[in-house]
Amino acid sequence: MNIKEAKNYIKDTVSAYLKKDEFGDYRIPVEKQRPIFLMGAPGIGKTAIMSQIANELDIALVSYSMTHHTRQSALGLPFITEKKYGDATVSVSEYTMSEIIASVYDTMEGSGVSEGILFLDEINCVSETLYPSMLQFLQYKVFGKHAVPAGWIIVTAGNPPEYNRAVREFDVVTLDRMKVIKVEADYPAWAAYALQKGVHASITGFLETNRDCFYKVETTAYGKTYVTARGWEDLSDIITLYEEDGKEVNDSLICQYITDEKTAKEFSAYYDLYNKYKKQYDVEEIFSGRISEATAKAAASAPVDERLALTGLLADTIRGRMRQVLDEHRLLTGIRPALSALAKCTDDEVEKRLDELADAASAVILKRSRAGSLSAEEKTHNKRVIRFYKEAKKRRQKGEDIKDIFNRKVAALKGSADAVLSDVDNLFAGIETIFGEDSNEMLVLVTALTLSSDSAEFFSDFRSLTYEKYNKVLKVGDRAQKLRKEISSLMELT
Repeated sequence: MNIKEAKNYIKDTVSAYLKKDEFGDYRIPVEKQRPIFLMGAPGIGKTAIMSQIANELDIALVSYSMTHHTRQSALGLPFITEKKYGDATVSVSEYTMSEIIASVYDTMEGSGVSEGILFLDEINCVSETLYPSMLQFLQYKVFGKHAVPAGWIIVTAGNPPEYNRAVREFDVVTLDRMKVIKVEADYPAWAAYALQKGVHASITGFLETNRDCFYKVETTAYGKTYVTARGWEDLSDIITLYEEDGKEVNDSLICQYITDEKTAKEFSAYYDLYNKYKKQYDVEEIFSGRISEATAKAAASAPVDERLALTGLLADTIRGRMRQVLDEHRLLTGIRPALSALAKCTDDEVEKRLDELADAASAVILKRSRAGSLSAEEKTHNKRVIRFYKEAKKRRQKGEDIKDIFNRKVAALKGSADAVLSDVDNLFAGIETIFGEDSNEMLVLVTALTLSSDSAEFFSDFRSLTYEKYNKVLKVGDRAQKLRKEISSLMELT
């Protein structure tokens, strides 16, 4: 299965394991809750989905890479204690609590979250001395004498032997007590994730027409070369920051993330073309609704890759603008009930309540951070909430009314949303003018906006009749697969 299917499978399993009966006991007893073993090539997102699952289920997450552990750190250190058996007092060996188990209790104590996922990565690459104890742990959920607390689900991950010479195969007895999930690199699944994550348009544009470059691990005369989903996402992040600072994205930078020389050079060439198109075609000219004849003619007669790059650039730009509006919309929607409640407070209570609301958002950040399930998006959202309440308090001290502060924010949001909707109208009109209403470029645009969670949410909150018109006419779901085949065949001729 692909990584998206694996995520849903694990999420459903964890949810099932955490179900309780009327007496508060787990419906599936802890000893019957099979650990999950996620087997797949490196860099396809096995680790990344664990924090997503914990965040979505509102549970904690403790992660460990088992390659860093010795028998002593996993099981605990031995010490001598005395015990009395009948009339005899004898010295016996005991073990301190495992570092891993202790981390689970520390997370529960620090976050106040009693249920979670214990994720052990590289589980099949443990040291020779730890291997027998790891098999016992997977079967009985015990390190030494200390068991994983009830309510904590064990999820493990490992690489197949062809990717790591240190891999040790589990015996049938152990595997029969686990839920084994085999995951493969899958571009369509990653592409949907990339749209939601906002991966740089140059990367998604390149991979859309070079899918064989998405993932590869090869052994050459000079060692291993690899291209992974993790590498593309990390490259996207650094490209975005470099562009913001006006720094050059060159071959040396790309090769730090994409180690396969051929793939790195091909992407570097595409990135240069992407920036050329960015300068050659004035994006704002298209969004303003004033496309010059020269621009329309140049784009219409451009090669396939150039037309797709331009369409991807336009889609990425409009999604970015939608994202900014959505951030503000989520903020105002979230704080509105709390602000409405302030109307019932006395003047002296309002400032105190604003401090309490800011503290509550800070507490969410702290709790989720200690639980290991705080996403970057959730952190940023709560920091915006805190900033709003603090600014509202300062403005109120200067004589402004809370309701007026909020209403001005709402009016500004409406203006921003209307501006983006106007951009959407002009974008579709521009694509139709240049390429035609029923063109592949129009389908690429509609597909990109349909599959992106940000644009889907935007169109749900702020209706666009223009988008609805083209989405209905083109029947995106019926033609998406046909489009990919047409693009691939066209690319072979260029």
